[in-house]
Amino acid sequence: MTIDPKPRRQLGLFDATMIVMGGIIGAGIFANPSEVAHRVHTPFLILGVWVLGGLLAMCGAFIWAELGTRLPGAAGGQYVYLREAYHPAVAFLYGWGLLLVTQTAGMAAVAVIFASYLRALTGVAWNESAIAAAALLTLAAINCFGARAGSNVQSALMLLKIGAIAALVAIGFASSGHSPGQSRLLLDQSPSFVSLKAIGAAMVPIAFAYGGWQTASFVAAEMRDPGRDLSRGLLFGVFAVVALYLAVNLACLHVLGPAGLDATTTPASDLMRTALGENGARWIALAITISALGFLSQSMLTAPRVYYAMARDGLFFASVGKLVGKAESPVVAIILQGFAATVIACSGTYGEILNFEVTVDFIFFGMTAAALFVLRRRRIGSDSVSYRVPGHPFTTMLFVLSCAGIVVSAVTASPRNSAIALGIMLAGLPVYWFWSRFRRA
Repeated sequence: MTIDPKPRRQLGLFDATMIVMGGIIGAGIFANPSEVAHRVHTPFLILGVWVLGGLLAMCGAFIWAELGTRLPGAAGGQYVYLREAYHPAVAFLYGWGLLLVTQTAGMAAVAVIFASYLRALTGVAWNESAIAAAALLTLAAINCFGARAGSNVQSALMLLKIGAIAALVAIGFASSGHSPGQSRLLLDQSPSFVSLKAIGAAMVPIAFAYGGWQTASFVAAEMRDPGRDLSRGLLFGVFAVVALYLAVNLACLHVLGPAGLDATTTPASDLMRTALGENGARWIALAITISALGFLSQSMLTAPRVYYAMARDGLFFASVGKLVGKAESPVVAIILQGFAATVIACSGTYGEILNFEVTVDFIFFGMTAAALFVLRRRRIGSDSVSYRVPGHPFTTMLFVLSCAGIVVSAVTASPRNSAIALGIMLAGLPVYWFWSRFRRA
């Protein structure tokens, strides 16, 4: 066992791109088109808000690309950016929220989605909690063998996901379209505060669907050339996901139309059932199972690196910051992540947590983007910068303000859940105080 703070560098540009895409594409793209259609009701608005979300994600990728070149090879990525720009307490709150809200609960929910579809496909007699736990613990075990082993599994699943989505789109466009009806309308009502509020509400599920690209920064310390590979992987990966998401929405609109998309909660299944009958519905269930498993694999690979970085800073159990074996993996951190996700998946309490995940996520998105102003002013990492955000400071400020708008929309839509999320996040302050005092003792 070693306490070397620099894990073995094993990952390249292809791995970085697959990790970025795997962090974004989960099971949500197969359901979220209808969530958006519930809020805005014409093809122009439906596609428009997906384009807007894609542009926001690209702005974020630009910002994280520069952050990655300013602090190349930083284990924990976004955690380190917040620590260097603000204060270790801010970085700790981010890691605290990641473990208790944003990452672990999301993994638990996706694991249960995986379990429900696997049961339907195979007819196994296990209950969903047992299947979810088995999936999480198996992926945790694989990632304990090192970033290369975890990345190989993640890349294979990501390629299968891309193939499934491409097939969904191709089958959708090859099928006969819906009756146009009101599809030619740009807006279903005159522009007003109400319609702007609907657009804001639609951005919440879109923000959730596009989220996850930042997790690639967590494994920067294990990239062979993080200054180059992380920045390029972010840009290539996010652009590819935006293209895939827009293609899925176009296919859903082509087959189901805006009214049909609004009326369903399972747009991908309805599309395939319309095109290929029940065999098509079973095929998409398999695709959703693979997609869910791929998301879990990516999460198990990336998130434990944040807890590892917290432990290296003396703000978490020392054992979490140790590397094990020839692959120098943060095994204890990986086991902690797998165990926490398994507990939530088996408890049945994760569902409500998902409703306020966006609130916490986008608070830290905005703060991390604003950190670029701080790092530039202090000239931190200026000697290593090989990439700069185009249009800075305007594009960076636009991203920060957009994050604030999404947080406001999430709070407005669900004030109770948002208050709980903020309470959990702020509960990390006394924990930080304890660990910092413990470190000085």
